[in-house]
Order: sequence, then structure tokens, then C-alpha cells
Amino acid sequence: MGDNFSYEDQMHGTIFVLCKRYVESLYDDSTWAKLLKAAGIEHASYQMQEMYPTSELFSLMAKASERTGIPLHQLLERFGEFLVPDLLLMYKRYLRPEWNTYDMLLNTVAGMHAAVREKNNRKSPPMLLVTKKGDTQLIVDYHSKRKMATFAVGAIKGLAKYYDEDDKVEVTLLTPVEKERVQIRVDFLS
Repeated sequence: MGDNFSYEDQMHGTIFVLCKRYVESLYDDSTWAKLLKAAGIEHASYQMQEMYPTSELFSLMAKASERTGIPLHQLLERFGEFLVPDLLLMYKRYLRPEWNTYDMLLNTVAGMHAAVREKNNRKSPPMLLVTKKGDTQLIVDYHSKRKMATFAVGAIKGLAKYYDEDDKVEVTLLTPVEKERVQIRVDFLS
């Protein structure tokens, strides 16, 4: 192996397949094909169980941002919100019917992220530490070299929407979004 080995961060194909679905939900098949071409991605399609360079997702999202005029962080947030129902369907055996957004966030690390790592040790979801600050507030400490905290913000908003609580959940970034470690405050309003 020697000196020629280099590591490129890999992301699970599920995220790419859902990204394609997200783009097609807003536009059409041709838009996805145009984004692939603009990003210089030449392989035929993404497969759910494969791994792909994280840089490809960033290239696709950057090209989508250029074409739509929507800032990249905002686009990542919207995508994070969009994919929640599909991810919850995939991992439904780890969910409890009585849970709400608050419970789901408290159990994400122990439940779903552990399941993701267990199913495939090549997957590397972000490190999340959820700290309970009473019955109406959680602090989510997001840590990832990918710097996709806005994706996490979108996922939290997507959870609130999924549980029909989007009018009762307020998500606030406590630290700059472009860092590897970002704190997110989640308030649960009465």
C-alpha cells in the first residue's frame, strides 16, 4: 500500500439517491442529468448500498446552488428536511410509535446512528451529542469534518414536520455554521 494510499471521505449511496429524488421532486429528470454533467460526474447512477466520494455531493449541491441562486447552506438545509420521511421509513424498527421530535432527537445517537454504523462500518454519520436542558430544550452538538451542520438543521426541522410539530419546534444555530463543530439549540414551544 505504501505512500500511494490516500483517503477520500465517502458517503453512503442512500444520500445520493435521495438527493436525486429531491432534485426531481423540485424539477425533473433532465435537471438531475444536467447537474451530473455540470459537476463532472460520469458514472451511470448511484446505488443505495454503495459508497461514493463526499466531494461528489458537494459538487452536485454547489452546481444546484449556482443554477437556482439558493445559497449552498440553505440548499443543504432544505435537502436535510426533505429526506427525513425516507430515512425514518428505512430505520423504522429503531423508532417507537409514542415518540415525538424531542424523543427522536434524544434517541438518534443511540438508535439510528448506531444502527447505521452497525449495518455498514464504512458509513460515518456525524457525531451528535444531544444534551437535555429541561423538558423544553435540547442542545445538539454536531461534529463532522464534512461541515454539513445546515443539513442537520434541516433534518431536525424535517423531524418536527414529520411529527406534525413544526409550529412548536424552534431551531437556532448557536455557533457559525461552516465549522466542524456546531451547536444547535432546539426549543419546544407550548
